Amino acid sequence: MRLTIMNTSVVPRNHHTPPGTVYLIGAGPGDPGLITVRGRALIETADVIVYDQLGAPVFLTLARPDAELIDVGKRAGRHTVPQPEINRLLVEHAQRGRQVVRLKGGDPMVFGRGGEELDALVDAGIPFEVVPGVSSAIAGPSYAGIPLTHRDCTTALAIATAHEADLKEESTIPWSSLSGINSTVFLMGVAQLANIVDHLLRQGRNTTTPIAIIENATTPRQRTVTGTLADIVNRAHEAAVKPPALIVVGEVVRFHDRFNWFEKRPLFGRSIAVTRASAQAATMADRLQALGAEVVLSPAITIHPIDPNPLFESFLHEINSYRDVVFTSVNGVEVFFNQLRQRGKDARLLAGHSIICIGPATGDACRQHGIIPDFIPETFVAESLLPWFQNRPPARTALLRAESARDLLPDGLRRHGCQVNVIPLYRTDFVPQAGADLLTRLRDNTIDAVTFTSSSTVDAFCRWLAATDLDRRTIPAVAIGPVTADTCRERGLQPIAEASVHTIPGLIDLLLQRFGRTS
Repeated sequence: MRLTIMNTSVVPRNHHTPPGTVYLIGAGPGDPGLITVRGRALIETADVIVYDQLGAPVFLTLARPDAELIDVGKRAGRHTVPQPEINRLLVEHAQRGRQVVRLKGGDPMVFGRGGEELDALVDAGIPFEVVPGVSSAIAGPSYAGIPLTHRDCTTALAIATAHEADLKEESTIPWSSLSGINSTVFLMGVAQLANIVDHLLRQGRNTTTPIAIIENATTPRQRTVTGTLADIVNRAHEAAVKPPALIVVGEVVRFHDRFNWFEKRPLFGRSIAVTRASAQAATMADRLQALGAEVVLSPAITIHPIDPNPLFESFLHEINSYRDVVFTSVNGVEVFFNQLRQRGKDARLLAGHSIICIGPATGDACRQHGIIPDFIPETFVAESLLPWFQNRPPARTALLRAESARDLLPDGLRRHGCQVNVIPLYRTDFVPQAGADLLTRLRDNTIDAVTFTSSSTVDAFCRWLAATDLDRRTIPAVAIGPVTADTCRERGLQPIAEASVHTIPGLIDLLLQRFGRTS
C-alpha cells in the first residue's frame, strides 16, 4: 500500500467553483469482498478519500495515484481527529469542487455518525450521496454461523450500541424493551460486557440464555467465544477478548456449532505473505483468502517493460531468421503482446515459428493470445528445455525474458550449437516502502509463511531485511521451486518448504499440506 497523507489544514475556498459531491461509503465489516460495486467504483475515481481504520484501508490501493488520502484515525478508544474536524474536512474539500469519498466501516448510517456528517453537508449546501455498506451487526453473526432470524426461535431483532461510559448509570438503552426481544446484537460493547449481562439479568433474562462474542468479525482473525449469561464474562476474560467485537444474545447463538462455516475453512487463522508484484498477486491472494488465510500483500518488486527497447526492435525486424521463440514467464508473454499491439501487430507475427514456454502458466498466457505452444517441459525450470533442443538440429533461437536472469539456459543452448539471442523485455524493480507491515508482523511472530515465487522476490525481500535486526534463519520462507529455494539459501534464508509442482497452484497446494486443517 502506498503512503497515506494526514492533512487537516484549512482548504481555501474558491467561491467560483461549483461544489463537489461527498460520498458516504460503507466499506463493510472487514472482509474486502463485502464492499458494494458502487462503493468500489467511487473509491477508484475519487479526488479525496477521508478514511479511518475501520474503513478497511485495503481499499486505498484502488485509489487513483494522484488522489489525496486523509487518515482521520478512528480506533477503538480514541479518535485522532475529532468529529467536528472531520465534518470540516469534508465540507472544505467539496467546496473546492473535489469529489470526496468518506470511507467508513460497516454501514455509514448504523452507529457510524453518518448522520452528523450529513448535517454538516446540508448546512453547507454540499451535495452528497450515501452508499450503504454491510453492517457488522448483520455480517458478523452470519460469518459465525449465527442466523439472527430463525423461524424456530426468533420473532424480533434488535441492534444496539453499548458504547457508553457507564451502562449502570442513566443508560439510554431501553433495557426493559430489549429483554423481550429474541435476538439482540450489541455493537462496541466488549468493555461493557459485565454491565450488559447485569442489565439483561435484572430485566428477567434467564441465566441460561446463550450469548456469543465475535471478535474481528469477517476477517481471518475472527474468533467466536460462546457461553450463557451466567458464564460469558468469565469465558471472555479467559479468552482475553479484545475489540473490535460484537455481542449476540439469544437462542440463535445455539446454531453456531452447526452452521459455523467461516472458521472451518482449511487455512483459517493462518497469515501468509505474498511478495510477488502487485499485478500478479491478485489471483494468488484471492485463492488464499477463499481458503480462509489472512493475506499480507507485500509486493517486493514491480514489473516495468523496457521501453525503448532496441534489442526488441531488432528482433521484430529479423524475426523470420528465427526458428524458435522461447518465453520464460507470464510477464514476458504479456509484455511481448502489449508491445506488439503498440506497434500495430498481433500474434500472426509468430506464424511458422516454434513456440516454447517454461511452465503451464506461461503456456496458458500464450493461449490467451491465440498461440498454442509447441513444447512445455514437465518440470518448470529453464534447464528442463535443454533435452528437447538436443533432439533437434541447432537453429537460431530467441529467448524472451527478464533483464536479469540466470544464464544457464542460453549457455546450454549455445553449447548445443544454437545461435541464441537473449532479448530482455522487462525489468523487476525493488519496492522499498512495501515491506514495513510485513517486517513488523515478522518481528511480532504473527506470520506463518512468506511466499517467494521468483529469485527476484527473494533478493528484494532481503533488501528489506538488511535494514533490520531480524534473523534470516527464522523467516518462514516457502519457495515455489528449486531455483527460488536455492536463492533463499544463498541469501541466508532457510526455506521451510518447497513446492513440488513449480506453479502458483502448486505453491497453494503446498501451503494447504503444511498449514491446512485436517478436520
